[in-house]
Amino acid sequence: MSTAAAIAPDAVERAATGPLLITGIVLATLTEAIAGTVLSLGRGDIIGDTYATPDEFAWLDMGYTALKLTGFFVAPWMMHRIDPLKLIIAATLTMGLTCGIAAISTRLDLLVALRIIQGFSGATLLVGGQAIIFLAYPRAHQPILHALFAMGSVVAPATLAPALQGWLVDSQSWTWIFFSVVPLAMTASGLLLMADSPTFDAIERRRFDWIGLLLLSVVIFCVTYVLSQGSRWDWFEQARIVWLTAIGAIGLLLFLGQQVLMRGEGLLDFSLFRCSDFAFAFIVSFVAGAALFGSAYLIPAFAVSVLAVTPTEAGQLLLPSGAFFVGALLLAAYLFQARGIAPFATVPFGILLIMIAMWMLSGSTSESGAGDMMTAILLRGVGLGFLFLSITLIAFGHLPDHNRAAGIGLFNAGRQLGGLLGVAGLQTLIEHNVAINAAVLGANLTAGVSAVSDRLTSTTAMLAARGMDSVAAGRAATSLLGRTVTGQSTVIAFDTAFNAVALLFVFAAPILVVIKVGLARGAKAASAAD
Repeated sequence: MSTAAAIAPDAVERAATGPLLITGIVLATLTEAIAGTVLSLGRGDIIGDTYATPDEFAWLDMGYTALKLTGFFVAPWMMHRIDPLKLIIAATLTMGLTCGIAAISTRLDLLVALRIIQGFSGATLLVGGQAIIFLAYPRAHQPILHALFAMGSVVAPATLAPALQGWLVDSQSWTWIFFSVVPLAMTASGLLLMADSPTFDAIERRRFDWIGLLLLSVVIFCVTYVLSQGSRWDWFEQARIVWLTAIGAIGLLLFLGQQVLMRGEGLLDFSLFRCSDFAFAFIVSFVAGAALFGSAYLIPAFAVSVLAVTPTEAGQLLLPSGAFFVGALLLAAYLFQARGIAPFATVPFGILLIMIAMWMLSGSTSESGAGDMMTAILLRGVGLGFLFLSITLIAFGHLPDHNRAAGIGLFNAGRQLGGLLGVAGLQTLIEHNVAINAAVLGANLTAGVSAVSDRLTSTTAMLAARGMDSVAAGRAATSLLGRTVTGQSTVIAFDTAFNAVALLFVFAAPILVVIKVGLARGAKAASAAD
């Protein structure tokens, strides 16, 4: 898919705008970061105020995610039809307006509709903002500019947004999370309106691929529902999951076939994969998304369910890693921009640090505190900083201007799908391991074991000494022992999940190396043939 993309000769000379443009874009992406993660810590409060069941509430998440994924494919076409800067301003104002309405409404159907609009607007902001940075600034400045962009698009949803939301949920209410987006959206829009608009050469317009969009929408809905709700319905034990999986698979085949027949005029631009760097980075985006979203899900979930901390404390647990995330982004930008180091050089280092961090977290217990986990969390932040800037520059550095926005949309879709896969897999792994661990531990807690008898006796005596009836004290002691077993089963399950994220890279790294070598050789062979 082509975008509004060839840069005019005078655009670089004007530097396209200066700090107003980049600041406005970063603040605009920050609105998406807050709106996109609003349900992570405010879930219980929103369910209570909307009187929704968990299954009904799930549509808030699925609607946002499905339309965000769809938006990644549609936004490049919109940039082809609408001035990119005006498009971003419109999406930012839409995000602020819908968040403002969501803050004063408790109607579930209206909230679902607003979340759908927010998802599409968020995708437009991410694609449009990143494309403008590439098109409006010289290539030599891209590392530092994309480090700044990543602060709003990657660092904020992974660290800053959970801390802000946890504090607002505990001190105010979940509505303030949506309210906080409104001034940000207004400020970002004001800065973008004041910025000099980059000038782009007009290119030939193409008709919109409505059939492709219909097929893609079916696929995305099926994928989103299955990955979001598969664990809830025990995956393929439920007929609806089986049917949606089959419909999604058939729809995907039809969509790919239809895109081939469109000969480059459809939603999917196959010419992107002629660039070996983009093809490699697109594959890496799935692994990186699984690591980012998976670890961002695991750490707060462990803190809330095992350590029994408040939402504020759970959000603040990731906050210090944000500073190290930003530091790694700026250091990597310096190495790439000032020292001329190839972006691929920091990818192994980032992967190694994430692996070490997840391995360290796998030793956490119910007695762990923030101090015990902090070293691993900080290492995770550094590793993600080195990894994400590298793969961004690898993916888009050599793409031609006319289809770079399409590449950005596809790359972000891969990262989002990788995150869905990672979180779904970890949820299932934890749920199954909790049940298995409880069964194994419970099998060893029999009345004939002296340690069990001593534990029950001492607990019963303690409860009786505090005034409880002896029969009731015995039952309470048994119940407390059962809770201990469940708690320990949960700890072991989370430790297994942390190890799973580390092992993901152990298995993925050699495969990625082989893919990189194969793509490089294929590119050399193609250039030699030409």
